[in-house]
Amino acid sequence: MTIFDSTTLSAAGITAGSATGAAAETRSNIIEATQAAEDAVLTPKDAGAFPHALRAALAARIANEAGENDLADRYLAGAGDMAGLADPSQDGETEGLAHVVAFADKAANHTREILAEDISTLQAAGVGDADIVRLCELVAFVAYQLRVVAGLRLMKGAAA
Repeated sequence: MTIFDSTTLSAAGITAGSATGAAAETRSNIIEATQAAEDAVLTPKDAGAFPHALRAALAARIANEAGENDLADRYLAGAGDMAGLADPSQDGETEGLAHVVAFADKAANHTREILAEDISTLQAAGVGDADIVRLCELVAFVAYQLRVVAGLRLMKGAAA
């Protein structure tokens, strides 16, 4: 695997041999660390209460809401039977995950509005503290990745 196989560069449309690809190669350690972080939040050894398919669906949901369809499609490939949650119009009620979906949406799209009550709601629904942290890590990572993809696309446009 090369850095050009990473989700971030693929979603941004950065290829080997391009000017932006050459720039990315000079920072390959950052691309590799970003991929390692993605692997850690999407497919961790200890997934806790959130299986890999759910994590992928939530990541795709966040990317869809941000208008990053290529990134959403990459995540959706791992969503399996949870793929329906990638659709921002779905509330997670059918899957019994409305509280998780609502929190992920709010944390991703209205971060400043998160209140202690939002955490209490998750806890009351039986989500443990470690899983709340896992959920926040996932949301934070996807937010970071969305910004990196947008920046790489800007670089790509400037290099053309």
